[in-house]
Amino acid sequence: MTVTGIITALIVGLIVGALGRLVVPGRQSMSIWVTMAVGVVAALLGTVLANAIGIATDTPGVDWGELLVQVLLAAVGVALVAGVSGRRRAL
Repeated sequence: MTVTGIITALIVGLIVGALGRLVVPGRQSMSIWVTMAVGVVAALLGTVLANAIGIATDTPGVDWGELLVQVLLAAVGVALVAGVSGRRRAL
């Protein structure tokens, strides 16, 4: 992975993490760094999953199908992290 690829993954991860956080209802007590980490992981896994299920990721412009998979994975990741951190504080 090149430096450009890492920077792109961070930018896409931040956007995907923020969109995933917007999809999850309620307040999440997560830092921007955790949101970005969840977004980066979701972006990478979303690309792999989109390739596996046959969504074309080499189209010109924005790959809307791939982005949808990434945002859904980010929403699940945000919900899981918020749920785990919420339970930890309640104890």
